[in-house]
Amino acid sequence: MSTRRRGRGARGEDDDGPVLVYGRNPVRELIRAGRRPVQEVWALAQAAEDPELAGVTVVVKRREDLANLAGTGDHQGMVAITEDYPYADPQALLEGDGPIMVLDEVQDPRNLGAVARVADAAGFAGLVIPTRGSPGITAVACKASAGAVEHLPIARIGSIVAFVNDLAGSGRWACGADSDEGTDYREIEWDPAAVIVLGAEGAGLRPRVKQVCDQLVRIPMRGRVGSLNLSTAAAVLAFRATAGG
Repeated sequence: MSTRRRGRGARGEDDDGPVLVYGRNPVRELIRAGRRPVQEVWALAQAAEDPELAGVTVVVKRREDLANLAGTGDHQGMVAITEDYPYADPQALLEGDGPIMVLDEVQDPRNLGAVARVADAAGFAGLVIPTRGSPGITAVACKASAGAVEHLPIARIGSIVAFVNDLAGSGRWACGADSDEGTDYREIEWDPAAVIVLGAEGAGLRPRVKQVCDQLVRIPMRGRVGSLNLSTAAAVLAFRATAGG
């Protein structure tokens, strides 16, 4: 097994150890996407027979060995040893087809992964996250995305404010989600150039990010709970944006 230091594609950016992806779907999508090499896969005996692992070095291990390697029992019998996550070029995302999702300092890698899964499912050009204030694409985020992060282009940038502020030159426009000040999301005209900006859990958009957005939208709540979780809100807006009109 490789002794390289753990990178941004694994459990934590400051840990030592190999770069990991765990869970059956995340490992399968890692192999299918082919964006980063797979050194080997540790798997339970029954999981090792998965046809998706053809052509990959597979080492049969006990369940506790997989849990020790992954740092969790949530490995579903499969852990891949790979390399650092290949972040995309932000400019390439802007030049791509389809809307873009931007996350302003989302803290939970599970939320990050879930939003990436939504963006991929809705056909977005990609996802943008900050280099600071975000966990990056860790093994936890990979698992939460069901492997979608292996296909969806994801870029890291130094400043969300600067990125949003410079969108005019790309022909795109920024739509920030804000439950207090926004216009009903069903009442605006959406198009493929939309860049949807979502704020952090609980805190929402930072004031400076909100100021540079071209439009603010909200999702009206009819029940007693005042808001949706992040990935659900992302899904509502994402599929509305790709539906157009």
